Amino acid sequence: MLAGTYAHAADEPDLIFRRSTVFKLLTPNDKLATYGVDDPGIEGVACHFTVPEKGGIKGWLGVAEEVSDISLACRQTGPIRFKEKLKQGDDIFRQRRSLFFKKMQIVRGCDVKRNVLVYMVYSDRVIEGSPQNSTSSIPIMPWGASDTAMQKCADFISD
Repeated sequence: MLAGTYAHAADEPDLIFRRSTVFKLLTPNDKLATYGVDDPGIEGVACHFTVPEKGGIKGWLGVAEEVSDISLACRQTGPIRFKEKLKQGDDIFRQRRSLFFKKMQIVRGCDVKRNVLVYMVYSDRVIEGSPQNSTSSIPIMPWGASDTAMQKCADFISD
């Protein structure tokens, strides 16, 4: 898999595990890989995503164009604390999915009415995007009895 993150997005994701899906005799198998990434702008939030990874010669050389089937699950992992003002649709993570034109993005928004963080993963290309996507949401709630300073995401959205 080709990896490339951008300045304001999270660091490289943590590989959790891989499972082979298609056997290849002399080259790497096709796989599904599950990764974890922390939201760089909000403490206490982690997302996990699963992506297909092409095997074969093109996958081994890093030139295969990966498909857009990506699943996403985000959860509260501790007290939620906003580190800075955020914009609706901010990238929290980007990764190249082909040698030149395709990238996967995880973006974040705030459902102000419900005080819920909403995350979406999708892939796009320079010329044609992909409608395939996945969404996950996290209601902002206290984390244990000592967490009494529950924040509202609306207070941290900038225009």
